[in-house]
Amino acid sequence: MTNIGGGNKRASKSMNMLWVTLAAAVAWTAAAQAAVCPRKGTLGTSGILSVDAASTPRVGLKNFPQTLPLADHEVVLTFDDGPWPPTTPRVLAALAHECAKATFFLIGKPASEHPELVRRIAAEGHTIGHHTWLHRSLLQIKPSETTEEIDHGISAVEMALHGVATTTPSTPFFRFPGFETTPATLDFLQSRGIVVFGADLWASDWNPMTPKQELKLLTDRLAAVGKGIILLHDPKGHTAAMLPAFLHYLRDNGYHLVHLVPAKPGVGSDRGPEPLNRVRKSDN
Repeated sequence: MTNIGGGNKRASKSMNMLWVTLAAAVAWTAAAQAAVCPRKGTLGTSGILSVDAASTPRVGLKNFPQTLPLADHEVVLTFDDGPWPPTTPRVLAALAHECAKATFFLIGKPASEHPELVRRIAAEGHTIGHHTWLHRSLLQIKPSETTEEIDHGISAVEMALHGVATTTPSTPFFRFPGFETTPATLDFLQSRGIVVFGADLWASDWNPMTPKQELKLLTDRLAAVGKGIILLHDPKGHTAAMLPAFLHYLRDNGYHLVHLVPAKPGVGSDRGPEPLNRVRKSDN
């Protein structure tokens, strides 16, 4: 009996150590699996990655020492600075055609002006994060205004999305305008359980260029690193025009698209994360 009890204790200790180890990573959720695209020959979405601020408070190698635990040829699509009626619907149409899911970091003021577009983004299965109220440089305003700029943006997006003005984001994802951070602003968001996103690569689409030039720039950069969080801007016309060809490039070159969602309560806590599970799409 003593040996059995000792074995149980050792097993329990080993299991606790395993949970602690896994809690340092982001969990691939088994519950929220990627939907199978009904159309053959599409990119599709290969998995859903649940992101928790407790274990991954800041991600993106262009900005931070760590990023999401993506395997080779796994990519995450993110879009900044929307919603913008002339171009965001074109981006959504391109994503829908390929059954592809992305994360949109929305600015509060245009979200308040175009709430129907905010709701459409969510209704089509994409994740909505936050990007301040006016996209001002937080390094150029008074520290006393920084919290207001962040919270006003969150509140406006939540109002457009859910009809409730709250500074508690339903999806606790945030990206700083221009990636301009300070230790104080990073600590502020971490204290509120909000994941700060940088990026692993981008198309530099804030610069004037043709869709063809942007496609080559982006695919060359992706080929060099092989995976990562990709930053694009849905208000840019050349990006909206380039996106269908880029999604085809991902499909034709063996890339797997990963969709991000916030972790469920308890993930990354002392209860441990959800089970790891990579969901692969079947061949279309």
